[in-house]
Amino acid sequence: MKKLFIGGLNFKTTDQSLADAFSLAGKVMSAVVIMDRMTHRSKGFGFVEMENDDEADKAIDMYNNQELDGRKVVVNEARPLEKRF
Repeated sequence: MKKLFIGGLNFKTTDQSLADAFSLAGKVMSAVVIMDRMTHRSKGFGFVEMENDDEADKAIDMYNNQELDGRKVVVNEARPLEKRF
């Protein structure tokens, strides 16, 4: 399983529409648009977990610097969360 970061999302993009789009590249294990806790609005980025590396690489090729819901998005492999102090 490989986790992808998707940046530049349209604020109207939902978990489901993100999953639907990335399912064209392969099996989506999870898709989540990150929401602001205070306003409950999208922060404009999210994460998609693809079943395997080949499908994740295909998704990057399909969507990186391409339009999704009317906005050009950035798609790359997610980096591990860094510790905050």
